[in-house]
Amino acid sequence: MRYTNTLPFFAALIIFFAPLAQAEPTYGERLGWKADDRVLILHNDDVGMSHESNLGTIEGFEQGLLTSCSTMMPCSWVLEWRDYMVDHPDIDNGLHLTLTSEWKQYRWRPVAGEPAVPGLIDDEGYMHRQVIQTIQNASADEIETEIRAQIALAEKMGLPITHLDSHMGTLFYSPEFFERYIKVGIEKQIPIMMVSGNDDDGGKTPAALQERVKAAAKIVWAGGLPVLDYLQTSTADTSDPKVMAETLIEHLRELKPGITQIILHGTRPGQNFGAISGSGGKREAELSMVLNAQVKKVIEEEGIILTTYRELMKRRQEVEN
Repeated sequence: MRYTNTLPFFAALIIFFAPLAQAEPTYGERLGWKADDRVLILHNDDVGMSHESNLGTIEGFEQGLLTSCSTMMPCSWVLEWRDYMVDHPDIDNGLHLTLTSEWKQYRWRPVAGEPAVPGLIDDEGYMHRQVIQTIQNASADEIETEIRAQIALAEKMGLPITHLDSHMGTLFYSPEFFERYIKVGIEKQIPIMMVSGNDDDGGKTPAALQERVKAAAKIVWAGGLPVLDYLQTSTADTSDPKVMAETLIEHLRELKPGITQIILHGTRPGQNFGAISGSGGKREAELSMVLNAQVKKVIEEEGIILTTYRELMKRRQEVEN
């Protein structure tokens, strides 16, 4: 059964699901893996943002351990990535739904155009730099319009869309935006980056918020889409490749049973990337992690199963509930 209703439906399901007991199988188990299997997506964000971002992603796939990535449709280097995808159509390519434009001198505008989404535009004519500015100025209708415009552009360009996620997490910081993200994903049957809410972070996340995440995950699952068990959104804050690799290895050894996604921004910085961002050193170190032979060895030793959103969706389509 597929659900496409909007706010009233989501609100009702959240109320219904919130009190349920938590002793449940992982989403990995629900998708057919064994109870003790540790399944991993190594995911690269910001594809299409720059030539260097594309180079790093290509290197990560062809020479390293990357299994998935997502593309920023409003950005200038998407065509280069599209051309690469023509010859590599099986790569796990999602859309990094982009609703902010954070860099100082390299910026982008909404795909839908200013007349359709004026709340997404700042005084300089670009998307707002900060998430809070987008939340304060854009309506949920404008957010949905831009999400759909980015999907439509990718479809027009012939880019595969294996999943959706959110640049700078903008869609996760507003309940109204988050509902539209879920709505579009379920309606179009495109997997979204959605976590189970079952991760124990030592009480850092308020219990009420954690329950709402769990309820939302159940909505996504009921809508026919897969759900992640865990999400890791950061590695070491360093440009030292050795320290970065050691950090990833530590994360790998501590993976829990279920499906984990680790988000990276692997980039091969060139002459121009420094004019965009000062994060080139860290991004290059993150790329080095997925190229590191010791990291590959640890994955093999630990019996970690690498996967993609394509496989998650295929497995979801093969189970009924």
